[in-house]
Amino acid sequence: MTFDEELDAVGLLCPLPVLKAAKRLRSMAQGQVLRLTADDPAAVVDVPHYCHESGNTLETVNERELVTEYYIRKA
Repeated sequence: MTFDEELDAVGLLCPLPVLKAAKRLRSMAQGQVLRLTADDPAAVVDVPHYCHESGNTLETVNERELVTEYYIRKA
């Protein structure tokens, strides 16, 4: 999937991946996509919950060997 901005949150623990993603998304234009990369086990729950609550769209999730990529479209 293509994306407009990327945020590497590998090594950060809850709630930092979601907080940093929220901050980055605020500076992005509507419809743009952020690729968030994280290895925090809580992100699997936190990122979808954040997207649901904020109105942003979680387009896709790619689980890799050690990290997960979240593609979030700004509402």
